Amino acid sequence: MSIPRLSEEQLQQARAAAVAARGRRAEAKSRLRTGDWTLSTLVEQAETDDVLAHIKVVDVLRCLPRVGTKRAAAIMERLDIAPNRRLRGLGHHQTQSLVREFG
Repeated sequence: MSIPRLSEEQLQQARAAAVAARGRRAEAKSRLRTGDWTLSTLVEQAETDDVLAHIKVVDVLRCLPRVGTKRAAAIMERLDIAPNRRLRGLGHHQTQSLVREFG
């Protein structure tokens, strides 16, 4: 099976969509860092927003106050969340545990 060739216009549209998605994810992480959003707010938004649903959980945790790389990894291990998991891929209990941990 081969990958279909895209026209230049289709490539431009795909690039524009990717840039917009990265910007939306960056904005959400920035809101977490500044305290405009809580983790529960982001989780609620991700339920209906496909772009936000694709943010990696470890990236979300590192945006929270007092959570760095080591603490994020420890939290994910304790809550049995795989390192490559994204928000949409979390189970109900994992989501509840995260929200409970960070309010």
